[in-house]
Amino acid sequence: MIELQLTPLPEAEREEAARIRALQSGSEEAFSWLISQYAQPVFRLASRILTDASDASDVVQEVFLKVFRNIGKFESGCSLKTWIYRITVHTASNQNRWWRRHRERELPLDGSPAEDARGSILAVSDTAGPLELLLSRETQQMVRQALSRLSESSRTVLVLREIEGLSYEEVSEVLHVNLGTVKSRLARARQTLRSELEPVMEPELAQWPALRTAE
Repeated sequence: MIELQLTPLPEAEREEAARIRALQSGSEEAFSWLISQYAQPVFRLASRILTDASDASDVVQEVFLKVFRNIGKFESGCSLKTWIYRITVHTASNQNRWWRRHRERELPLDGSPAEDARGSILAVSDTAGPLELLLSRETQQMVRQALSRLSESSRTVLVLREIEGLSYEEVSEVLHVNLGTVKSRLARARQTLRSELEPVMEPELAQWPALRTAE
């Protein structure tokens, strides 16, 4: 008789599996942990994707409502982090569509409110991602303004990979696209961002190796 030997899960995976079981059982302590662990990352990600970053708090609330309602259906096809990020990206994208539809119906009174809102993207979050820790506050602001001028899909893939520090595989899971699509989108987004930033901050680009290559 052949005995099957099961490889034990790594400690981090066992811990996450236990957290998920506690969440699915309705544990208040587990939900408190979830909010303390993910509220700031979700806020930061939402504020960087949104056309109007002032909506980030509303998006965070909606994301956690969706998490609470759907945690019972969560399966281990991806990590809890990528699942929450996927919900955040989807919710922020829906909010952007709502914002665009309603903005088109409004008549500006002074200047261009749409441009003002786009320029303010990312400004609401004081928590720096991996890339931003390398940059001065002034340079961060230039990066944020350049990101706000990219398309939503380009901005999202750059934020996930270069600012949030997700792996290619994690970005693929969050966006629900294959690795080849992630890499091609990222290459185009990097090139577009570089063309936005090069005229004003060529020396600072040396601190961002990803923009020096077409990987």
